Amino acid sequence: MTNCFSVYRSPYRDPYLHLAAEEYLTKAVKKSEPILFLWQNRETVVIGKNQCSASECALSLMKRDGVLLSRRLSGGGAVFHDEGNLCFSLIAHPDDHDVKKNLSLLSAACREFGITALQSGRNDVCIDGRKFSGNAFYSVSRNQCHHGTVLISADLTRLSRYLTVSRKKLEAKGIKSVTSRVVNLASLSEEITPHSFGDAMIRCIPEVFGMPALLCPMPDVDLYRERAEALATDEWLLGENPEFTTAIDLQTPEGILDLRVKVKSGRIADLVVYTDALSVSLPSDVCAALRGMPYDEEEILHTLEHIITRRAGVPCFSAQTPAATERRPS
Repeated sequence: MTNCFSVYRSPYRDPYLHLAAEEYLTKAVKKSEPILFLWQNRETVVIGKNQCSASECALSLMKRDGVLLSRRLSGGGAVFHDEGNLCFSLIAHPDDHDVKKNLSLLSAACREFGITALQSGRNDVCIDGRKFSGNAFYSVSRNQCHHGTVLISADLTRLSRYLTVSRKKLEAKGIKSVTSRVVNLASLSEEITPHSFGDAMIRCIPEVFGMPALLCPMPDVDLYRERAEALATDEWLLGENPEFTTAIDLQTPEGILDLRVKVKSGRIADLVVYTDALSVSLPSDVCAALRGMPYDEEEILHTLEHIITRRAGVPCFSAQTPAATERRPS
């Protein structure tokens, strides 16, 4: 059937299966046949593709408490999932991809419960200034995946327990704590559960996208099981954490940059870039520009300023905030 929204609801609670299934659906989506994929994870910290797990998460505490670590395919920051958190993926051919409509689906679902929600910034949806949904994006062969979370009845205490949010990030946004800026939808309406909110999203598809929704069975796990296993390996989860000579922390309009730099004979011999920026290409752009150049802080900052300004269209550093802080390995 063409001009129809296919809807998949996962019966699993496995973050690795979900990310693999999402990628499989993104590869397979056809024009005029977008997809809504709804899923929930067991207790998991999910980090962005370009983040350093050791810097973002309390790994030893997570291991002790049986909390999983997962790395998604999109950029952005770390989040905590439990079964009070509804995850969604809106997957489309590039001709059908519309972020504004995707976010409108969340607002429309909220209206079904008498709640007014508004988009905030580039990737959040909020109620009275409190965030209940964060969103991120990636593509596979030009097909687009917009995925996000909806806080329904998540344990916000555990959220702050396992995430080591950068003080620089909080200061830049004027925020005092992780939990102060989020809200559970169930606290606003007793009718909202992960399942009922998912139902509301499905009901609102014709209103927002102008096409019917068709509930489909999940694709056979064997089609993406091998990929799920790869997404559960330490190689993918922990990423690169090489020895470095020094590091530079930088607040930019796209997010925080954490540069681990290896210097040899006065030049940048190698570097790894971690970031919570939504763009998955930012680290490779920075590495390509800095690798091999002299290790001169003023020149490094000038180069980074050029990269970020070109990408974001706004000045990289504010006059009120120091451009960067340098630290050396202990």
